[in-house]
Amino acid sequence: MLQVKIVKFEEIPVVQRGGGIETKPLLLESAGAKTFVSGISTFPVGAALKLHKHNTEEMVVLLEGEARVEVGEERYEIVPYDTTYVPAGIFHRFINRGAVPMKILWVYGATHVTRTFADTGETVGHLSDHDRGGIVESA
Repeated sequence: MLQVKIVKFEEIPVVQRGGGIETKPLLLESAGAKTFVSGISTFPVGAALKLHKHNTEEMVVLLEGEARVEVGEERYEIVPYDTTYVPAGIFHRFINRGAVPMKILWVYGATHVTRTFADTGETVGHLSDHDRGGIVESA
């Protein structure tokens, strides 16, 4: 029998990420996901997470605002509905380079996701209490 889940956006609690960055996890393993997790994160003007990598592939769709994407040594400018794919193990980050909040939809290709910070080498569970690190970046 199929197990269908309807997630009401207004009922999802906000996870404070630091630096004014907020996340609403749409679908996690705890809600029944078997092979991926997803959510929406909002970044205030000039905000970014620290440079990091994950243990799984990641897809991000820019929903609102403008972003600079840093992947390794490369820099990309993206606008709404541009979509990124970052393989596991590649350092990256998204920076709000616009004049309004930036909103992204993220999808990870596993239900157990970790984040390893480039500056410290520390690995933490995605959305855990240790998964903070919002910084202010001049856009």
